[in-house]
Parts: sequence; structure tokens; C-alpha cells
Amino acid sequence: SARRQIPLSTQGPIAKSVAVRPFLKWAGGKRQLLPQLARFHPPEFGNYFEPFLGSGALFFDLHGRGRLSGRRVVLIDDNTDLIGCWLAVRNDTEKVIRALRRLSNAHRIDPHACYYRVRDQRFNTARQRLFADSVRVDGDYPAGLAAMLIYLNRTGFNGLFRLNSKGGFNVPLGRYTNPQICDAKNLRQVSSVLVRSGVDVRESKFEAVSEWAAPGDFIYFDPPYAPLSPSSSFTSYLPGGFPMAAQRNLQQVVIELVRRGCYVLLSNSTASEITSLYADNVQARAVGLRAYRVQARRAINANARARGTVEEYLITNIPPQDAG
Repeated sequence: SARRQIPLSTQGPIAKSVAVRPFLKWAGGKRQLLPQLARFHPPEFGNYFEPFLGSGALFFDLHGRGRLSGRRVVLIDDNTDLIGCWLAVRNDTEKVIRALRRLSNAHRIDPHACYYRVRDQRFNTARQRLFADSVRVDGDYPAGLAAMLIYLNRTGFNGLFRLNSKGGFNVPLGRYTNPQICDAKNLRQVSSVLVRSGVDVRESKFEAVSEWAAPGDFIYFDPPYAPLSPSSSFTSYLPGGFPMAAQRNLQQVVIELVRRGCYVLLSNSTASEITSLYADNVQARAVGLRAYRVQARRAINANARARGTVEEYLITNIPPQDAG
């Protein structure tokens, strides 16, 4: 069957590169892995897709390198709060900044009281009201709610986004001496990139990329990692997490895209299940996928001694630039 045309924004090709940083922390964020990821940027590619958006570290890096010039970009995530926050920063930047400044001032006076008041009495209450109608939020995520999400993200434990069984945000206060809560300059730069560059930000499941990607397109998958041990799983940023059935489904999507002629790059843990899906998988290797082990810093662990350097997989059909 014919693939659907991408219903992208019509704001023209991507704007001239602007120095922009991720405005959110995110579990498994890739800023520290960017030099390794850069080894697998395709020399040439068509559209760019990022189906597990998170903090968008690779998107911002590619933009800063000028690699997205003249290309369409589709940024996707299945987390309604995340996409709502991105869209609020794009559409209501100054309202988000004003709300963040108020939160920053209150936090400086009494961090503990401010954090738990915002989390329990304001953010979770506002989310429950917003989601009570069971409608897709998309561009209707209020600027004030987005500001609270950024505030909780910048001051909560390790920047986690975690929901309890009732759908309430339950991350505790982190230990930060002087967190930067409102980076107005960067938020305005983020908005300028998203507004002027023809980038499309949408709430959707990762499988949707199969309907839009064409030969020559570049897709970067950064799913919730398969846990190396039962205690190391931090995948509950969505109800139901990201179980192994989803990892297997993702593997089939990746293989289909490679067969189609797309450039695919995937990051994941070196858990035995991922090894069996990619590194030791006949079907994956037959289409040209290879699993490269790289060193990464693992910062998210309640036990500080358990943090440090670990090996992760970069799985791709793109030859590394340093090959040979």
C-alpha cells in the first residue's frame, strides 16, 4: 500500500542553524553521547525523523551542525506531557518564560516547599483536569503547565519524568544547589528553530514513522532502554512502560525501514534481549544492521556508586565514519 504523505507544517525549509541546547533533561538523554552518534550521521539524507523525542539532543546537534538545512524534520513522542511542553515552548514562549520566572523566584525562597506545592497541589491537579476529557492535548497544553513541567524537570531527581499507577507525577526533589530554572535566551532560540524551520512536532507512537519514511530518510530511535537488571529500569515515563514486546516490535520496524532504503540509527542498552534482537540476530544482520558497543555515562541510579561508565549499543546500517 502507498505510504501516507507527511502532513508537515508549511513554514518552509529549515532555518539557518542557531546555537540551541535541549531545554529539558530526560532519562537517557544523549548529550554526552553526541560525539559517538556523530560517527553514524549519513553523509547525505532526505527527511529526518526522531520517534522518541525526549530532550531532542540529536535533533539540536544536527541543527547546530547545519545538517538539517533544507530538510523536513518530524519529531515524535508518545508522551502527551512532553509533546505538549514542546508545543507550548514553540507557540507560547513568553508566557512559559514569565511563569518559569515566577517559579524560579519562589524556588529560591524555599526549594522544598515550592517543589512539593507545585508538584502535588498545582501540576498534578492541573494535569488531571486537562486529561479528564480524554482528548489529545497537542497544542492545547497550557503555557503555565508547561512551565511547571520544565520547573519540575530542572529541580526534580535526575530530571526524571515518572508517573505512579494513578497517573500522578511522583518524582522527588533533587539535590541541586543552584539549578537554572529559566533560561529565557535558550527557550527563545528553541522556539525560533521550531517555528521557522518547518519542523513538525507531533504526539504519536513510534510505529507511525513507517507510514511516512521514504528511501534515503534518516531515522534516529532512542527508546526507553531494556534494563540491564530488574532494579535499573526507568521506563515508566508512560503508563505500562516499554516492555520487551515493544522492543521486539521496534526491531521489526527498524528492519522494515532498512529494507526500504532508509538510514537508521538506534541506541539501546547491552541487555541480553537487545543482543539477541540485533547483534546476534540473523534477520537483522542480513539487512545490514550492525551493533557497535560504545562507552556512555549512566547518571540515573538511586545509588551514586552504581553510576559511571557503561557500555551501550549503537545499532545501525550506516557505516561509521572512522571505518578503515
